Amino acid sequence: MSQKSKRIKMRLRGYDHKVLDQAAMDIMETAKRTGAIIRGPIPLPRKIMKVTVLRSPHIFKKAMDQFEKRTYNRLIDVECTPQTLEALMGLTVASEVEVEIRV
Repeated sequence: MSQKSKRIKMRLRGYDHKVLDQAAMDIMETAKRTGAIIRGPIPLPRKIMKVTVLRSPHIFKKAMDQFEKRTYNRLIDVECTPQTLEALMGLTVASEVEVEIRV
């Protein structure tokens, strides 16, 4: 590892795991083209938020619907050069995927 390279951690979040995996592959291909060292994508535990709602607020109190929202996470660790960082900043990923970058 040279002194000019930085280590960044990219955390990807999304509700659809297929779109999330495609965004991770795009990031990895871009980083590999510029000569970066990559670790990942590491799948992190998914978070499930469950909500129970009454069907009718006045009568039939036992009639309920349950909904859930699943959030999938991936972690990519990149030792990058300035060229890699510039290429990653210019990369466009799907709008459903949230990318958080930590240095």
